[in-house]
Amino acid sequence: MKKRIYYDSTDAGGIVYHTEYIKFCEQARSEIFFKHDIFFENEGYIVTDLKAKYITPAKLGDLIEIKTKVLGYTKIRVNILQEIYKDKQKIFELKVTVAYIKNSKLSKIPQSHIKILNEYT
Repeated sequence: MKKRIYYDSTDAGGIVYHTEYIKFCEQARSEIFFKHDIFFENEGYIVTDLKAKYITPAKLGDLIEIKTKVLGYTKIRVNILQEIYKDKQKIFELKVTVAYIKNSKLSKIPQSHIKILNEYT
């Protein structure tokens, strides 16, 4: 997913806030399902663990690209690596584990989701 950096994601000096990188990654994960016409209602994925590595900042006006790779999954959890690039240089890395929930309870990931996740391995 490509994204332009706008003023609302930056501080007064035009540097992207640290929390915005995590938000950008969340948006990229959501887009994976949205482009397959899956819109969550009474279900979805919750973050159970994450590790962020900030390498170099993005700034106002930059065009960034968020790349997502599924590292593996179990019946209910998915381990994901997301990297953000600016001008082909990695500037941020996120390792995140998400769990599938349905009706507010941990549940087995649907087969239709497994098919989508396999596209990103």
